[in-house]
Amino acid sequence: MREFWVSSGHHLTRRAEHGGLMVTPELIMAWLARPELAPPQDACAAERALHAALLQEPLRPVAPSEIAAMADADARENWTFMMAFRDQLLSARSLEGAYLELARKGASHLPPIMLGQLCHLVLRNALEGCDDPFTLRAAELFFRPQKAALRDGLLLLADCEVVEAQEAYARDAHHSPLTALLTDVPEFGNLDVMDGENAWTYWSRSDAHSMIMNLGGDAKARMGLAQAIERWIAHMAQIEVKVEPIARMEDDDWRWFIGLDSHGTRIGNALWNGEAVAPGMAERIVTLMRMTFIDESRLRADMRGKPVYLIGAMDHENVWRMKPQNLLVGLPLIEGEPS
Repeated sequence: MREFWVSSGHHLTRRAEHGGLMVTPELIMAWLARPELAPPQDACAAERALHAALLQEPLRPVAPSEIAAMADADARENWTFMMAFRDQLLSARSLEGAYLELARKGASHLPPIMLGQLCHLVLRNALEGCDDPFTLRAAELFFRPQKAALRDGLLLLADCEVVEAQEAYARDAHHSPLTALLTDVPEFGNLDVMDGENAWTYWSRSDAHSMIMNLGGDAKARMGLAQAIERWIAHMAQIEVKVEPIARMEDDDWRWFIGLDSHGTRIGNALWNGEAVAPGMAERIVTLMRMTFIDESRLRADMRGKPVYLIGAMDHENVWRMKPQNLLVGLPLIEGEPS
């Protein structure tokens, strides 16, 4: 079986009999090594002592006084977040369960990087055994913001962090007149657009996030996103759905939608209320999809036989920040939320 997304840390977890992932000391140690928590050179003795103690015993209780003793306010905030996050993971039935709890109750108290890391991890579990690179590339949208651009009239998505790194390199290179002549950084630089010929290379570069997704011009890319959503919902909500990309909504009796992000939600709300979509917002739509339910036994009665529409849209800076938690808490189930 081919490996992918090693950086998720899935190899540091334990899969329970119910299929969910369990937190381990090794996983916590890996997170403690992140630059956000590794003490800087000027860190106080209290911060260094706590970090060293947790590296030796990652699951040890941490008293509030140990964090309060830290001299730096940012350090105290980071450690408060991290310890609360760790304790929530330890108390949950699984990492999937912890993610669902955060999705239901809100995660505004957590830095986005922590929720993204958890999504990365449980999505890797959901995609175990997936052999389609297009699905895996599309699934990166769940936990990594994407920069959108048009090339030859087609919508392309590239990893924001990778694009920003390339742009920074180009700016530095252009300080020299010679490198300014030699360095050509067009839209998205020299990143490869994934297609049928080079998709196989994804397996060796999945953690580099260096392939452009041709969402506008490649049906395999669109279906990859649809299949990633299907796998996510099946794994996290235990319900089978069928997702298909559509060009437009042509349904006079549509009853439900899920915004895949805040902008998609805003557009959907306007349509639902019969209002005009704000100028320029329609042009920001990245994807429209129709979701139907293979098993309707858990659906609300008024939604049986009816599809759910999915709307994704980029922001004013052409960045798409998908919120995969919306796909879980927004389902029209009888109980109102996934089990």
